[in-house]
Amino acid sequence: MKKINIAIDGLAGSGKSSVAKVIAKKLGYTYIDTGSMYRCVAYLLVVNKISPSDDKKIQDILDSNYDYSYINEEVFLNGENVTVKIRTKEVNEMLPKIVPNPIVRSVMVQKQQEMGKKRGVIMDGRDIASVVLKDAELKIYQVADLNVRADRRYKENLEKGITTSYEEVLKNLEHRDYVDTYVSKALVKVEDAIVLDTTNMSFDEVVNYILKLVEERV
Repeated sequence: MKKINIAIDGLAGSGKSSVAKVIAKKLGYTYIDTGSMYRCVAYLLVVNKISPSDDKKIQDILDSNYDYSYINEEVFLNGENVTVKIRTKEVNEMLPKIVPNPIVRSVMVQKQQEMGKKRGVIMDGRDIASVVLKDAELKIYQVADLNVRADRRYKENLEKGITTSYEEVLKNLEHRDYVDTYVSKALVKVEDAIVLDTTNMSFDEVVNYILKLVEERV
């Protein structure tokens, strides 16, 4: 059966990653978690006490100390399982500071484009349809109400054993929205993307809707 590439962009906490993982499993596609790739960069800066404005050290650490892999829904950095470690408060606070950095974005986009060369890839993020997978056959722009997103992310963190208050999650998402929209300007809805508002949709409804779109294109 023909395979296509699927690009899902949208607001932080709108459920992109959770949905993409399930769809990848159902279709036998490769899921690429671009968000965790950026989180790993933020994690490296936190543990190595590197300033988000120190471009030279950021370039050096990306060149010499960034071996990323995603296996069985777990994130590995330089052979270490960092799935939980990249979700800490310190990493959350560092993330919006490194996302707009041209050096970080250039390296991440290059790695992501390399991963997406084969068809049968589903990738989620902010600039997947506009930059990384411009030729994706299916492009989705996923959104949801801020409070709904905060509630979902808070519950997701609890399930992963991450103790972050709801207020902290809400504040972080508000800041991420601002950075993605006005600072890095990475969050872009391309003209041929389908807008999917998941505010009043169940998880299964979102998955089934996207699977239907995939079927139409295949």
